[in-house]
Amino acid sequence: MTDAYHAPIGQDALQAALAAPVPRRRDVSPFEFLPGWLAYGPIVAQWIALGLRYGDFSLPTAANPAITTGGLCGESKTAILDQLRGEARDWVAPYTTIVTGAGDLARARSALAAAGLGLPLVVKPDIGCNGAGVRLVDSEDTLAAALAAFPRGVLLMLQTLIPWEGEAGVFYVRRPQDASGHISSLTLKHAPTVTGDGRSTLRALILADPRHGRLQHLYLDRLAGRLDHVPDRGERVRLVFAGNHCRGSVFRNGADEVTPALTARIESIARALPDFHFGRIDLRFASLHALRQGRELSVIEINGVGSEATHIWDPDTSLREVYAAQFRHYATAFAIGREMRRRGARSSGVRQMWRDWREEQRLMASYPLND
Repeated sequence: MTDAYHAPIGQDALQAALAAPVPRRRDVSPFEFLPGWLAYGPIVAQWIALGLRYGDFSLPTAANPAITTGGLCGESKTAILDQLRGEARDWVAPYTTIVTGAGDLARARSALAAAGLGLPLVVKPDIGCNGAGVRLVDSEDTLAAALAAFPRGVLLMLQTLIPWEGEAGVFYVRRPQDASGHISSLTLKHAPTVTGDGRSTLRALILADPRHGRLQHLYLDRLAGRLDHVPDRGERVRLVFAGNHCRGSVFRNGADEVTPALTARIESIARALPDFHFGRIDLRFASLHALRQGRELSVIEINGVGSEATHIWDPDTSLREVYAAQFRHYATAFAIGREMRRRGARSSGVRQMWRDWREEQRLMASYPLND
């Protein structure tokens, strides 16, 4: 396998299609540079208003009652995937788990052998979000280093690396009273890259790029040991592996790629989870054509009510559209929670929700820098 940061992993044509399918109005999303209080303040205000209206500030946690806090915070990635039933399991990237501790490399070898898995792998914490601690492993040495970088006693997920270049976040919504759900958002993701000219250092290439230069704080620390390297002319260097906007990945609205065939595939996966009504299914796919047909795709995570409809991070999405999408989705989460409460489901309660969030934040603060 190539170096973890050197593209291509697979398909240059697909990468190009994801990167620049249409002329862009902006290099970065206007949402990315708002202070946190302004970006999420209106969302918090809406949440409080809806909590007062329905008499329960934690009501969305009842939307997916089989998941801890409905997937708002503190949920286990593997516990969600473990619940998948029937043929839906065939659409999930194979994985196993290990708790860090003494002799964890030997135990990892044993766990991988028992699950019939091998290298390359993605190592990621079982509890966490936004790509925190995600590491790409292509040898026993990098596996040992990845395991050692985590605190002791942390549950890690060891998942087969799906070599397809395409990655997408598919937001699924189904009201309990409806026979089927729908895809409310589709985001296509691709890794940020720079292309060498044979003269400039990696640092200079990053700073000169219209997008990456504005987001340099996301890349420079991670690549500190390589910033003075001069990539060869035409060499494409991947700046980050984790497919999260807050880690620097590039997102674009993929609503035009939603088809009945893809919707049917996502519906079959979502319905294989008990009482799953609201959340995002993250997956890798072989080509845009295959994605539209709902084939040659592999689920890497399923997230609940804490996940965003990530098309809002497309640079061409206006602030008005960002807030409209956020308000619409969280209002739906409350409405689904209310219906599930009527059917006997219980929300987590504010205290438990707070405790789970605090524990998640504590764990994330202890994780190593992601790849």
